[in-house]
Amino acid sequence: MAHAVRALWPGGRALTWRLGGRPALGLPAQSRAGLTGAAGGPGPAATTRKGCPRLLGAAALALGGALGLYHTARWHLRAQNLRADLSAAQLSLSSRLQLTLYQYKTCPFCSKVRAFLDFHALPYQVVEVNPVRRAEIKFSSYRKVPILLAQEGDSLQQLNDSSVIISALKTYLVSGQPLEDIITYYPPMKAVNDQGKEVTEFCNKYWLMLDEKEAQWMYGGKEARTEEMKWRQWADDWLVHLISPNVYRTPTEALASFDYIVKEGNFGTVEGAMAKYMGAAAMYLISKRLKSRHHLQDDVREDLYEAANKWVAAVGKDRPFMGGQKPNLADLRCFLLSLHFSEEDMVDGRAMPGIGA
Repeated sequence: MAHAVRALWPGGRALTWRLGGRPALGLPAQSRAGLTGAAGGPGPAATTRKGCPRLLGAAALALGGALGLYHTARWHLRAQNLRADLSAAQLSLSSRLQLTLYQYKTCPFCSKVRAFLDFHALPYQVVEVNPVRRAEIKFSSYRKVPILLAQEGDSLQQLNDSSVIISALKTYLVSGQPLEDIITYYPPMKAVNDQGKEVTEFCNKYWLMLDEKEAQWMYGGKEARTEEMKWRQWADDWLVHLISPNVYRTPTEALASFDYIVKEGNFGTVEGAMAKYMGAAAMYLISKRLKSRHHLQDDVREDLYEAANKWVAAVGKDRPFMGGQKPNLADLRCFLLSLHFSEEDMVDGRAMPGIGA
């Protein structure tokens, strides 16, 4: 993860460190040299002189190995601890849910939902949707992914839109309200976008429906709550639109991206071949249109670097995550978008239909 960010973002040392990357431990050149014997037969004085570097080299190697093991164990334990702190009541609530996620594996919006579910240790089943036929979601009038089916006792609820899914589930875990009631707080509304196309928008999708006491427990203050909402929306409104032009910059990069999409997705043989070559060609052309629509620089990498720098500056140096010691919902979103390419704009591009938000 850290290596991916470092490769994409040369100036991203701060973000790499935050994501868990560490400088490689290495032995000084002199210490390594001390482990190598010289040619020829040394005399007693030479043997004495060589013995000291060898001992120093062996000590340095042992110290380096011990430090390496220490840092490996430390970061492994830290990774294990990067889970949401769930109370006994919340664990009880989570055990009542039976979740099924309908997804495209390479869709970053689906990845966002999976990251939330994994972070909160919520068990779920995955159904990989065929992007062409979409027969797996024929039960739904909402024809985009991700879709989450949540069974709570005798009640089966369908949640649409990645931000709604996350906000509704987080509200459920914190408040304990019935999920059936919670989803009514996020009503769908028809709207017309900038291109004159009718789209479905969801009200309140970045807002957790908590009372004052629950919000205080969750955030500790209004500023933290507002900050989380602001950056969740920033990631969806701006950061996500930078990634497609970066991934499909050239025909070669576009073809490589679609080769991965086809391998990881649920395509038939003919569908896969068509998606790979026609999709790559379409997205290469569409990426140029997106670059113009969002007024990106000639070198679209620069916009991506600026956005990453803006995010790191917002987190600051005094906390490992925007959420403090552990990631909040904005952290989960922005980290994923730093590493995933986005197919949100493929809805416009018709290269891969049915991707939602």
